[in-house]
Amino acid sequence: MMKTSAILRVLSLAVIWLAVGMSAIAGEGVPVRIGIAWQPTEASYARAILSIEQAGGEAVILPQVRPAGFEYDDMVLCPKYVDEMGVLRQEYADIVKRETYHGTSIAEQLQGVQAVVFLGGGDISPTLFAIPQPWHGIADDSPANATRDVSEYLTMAYCLDHDIPVLGLCRGMQLLGVVSGAPLIQDLGKYFDEMGKNYHFLHRMQRDAEGKRYYMPHDVVVTDTTSLLYAIAGTDTIRNVPSWHHQAVGYVTGTPLRVTGVTPTDGVNIIEAIERTDKRFALGVQYHPEEAIRKDLTDQPDAARFMPLEEAVAYFLALIKAAIGAANSD
Repeated sequence: MMKTSAILRVLSLAVIWLAVGMSAIAGEGVPVRIGIAWQPTEASYARAILSIEQAGGEAVILPQVRPAGFEYDDMVLCPKYVDEMGVLRQEYADIVKRETYHGTSIAEQLQGVQAVVFLGGGDISPTLFAIPQPWHGIADDSPANATRDVSEYLTMAYCLDHDIPVLGLCRGMQLLGVVSGAPLIQDLGKYFDEMGKNYHFLHRMQRDAEGKRYYMPHDVVVTDTTSLLYAIAGTDTIRNVPSWHHQAVGYVTGTPLRVTGVTPTDGVNIIEAIERTDKRFALGVQYHPEEAIRKDLTDQPDAARFMPLEEAVAYFLALIKAAIGAANSD
């Protein structure tokens, strides 16, 4: 007999593919092309490709975007642009923020792409913040990659200016915040220590005896029932999201963002979801639905600790729906 878990997976996939079929009808049978913002490590694309395809879209890895006049050694910014910790030097960060994507080829690179996903990864150079900050000083934790920072900053700025639907995952949410003018908490452990509170390592598991870290499941409280997040999750508490981050958006005051999800941690609400109020679909979540999808579809032993497959795929289905809506309105 088929095991209960297998039956539930079949039912979940049936629900997902019903939604995909409806999307295909709306899009006249043409797969929606979802771009994945460029990054240097090709292996990092795998989860996003799997997630986009599971939702019925076509994944497209976007080319690197380079500012006009910047010099590169192959695919990497020349050393003069970067400090000893990999952070983009302030004078060049100011150029990126001021000139953004103007003078680049990004318009041609995004031809035929209806939406873009921004993935997780290392820290964003704090020189790119609207109000720059000094680097957090933790030498062994998520060093910046200025080459990636520049390409993704320009891609996000272009998408927002042209109202292309975007989904930011973990670092991708932080990037949505930074480009929109929000500051980041550069290290949650230090942040909680400074307040005399307990971090509990709720957002990222402590290193084990071998120095490894793993995803941590925790719940997210949805703070706005009119939000994209609520429409996707259909609940005021999202259970067991896969989490792995030591930074977070600090606040959104004075920006076009609104907070739509938080995780209470020792009396402090850590921002877990943000949305642009002036765009049709610009959502960032601090967690990793794409990791829940990977764990489920590849039968990882800890998959049951995290959000179910259909709940995780819903983020990508919503992005595809927004992309179809955007294409039909243009």
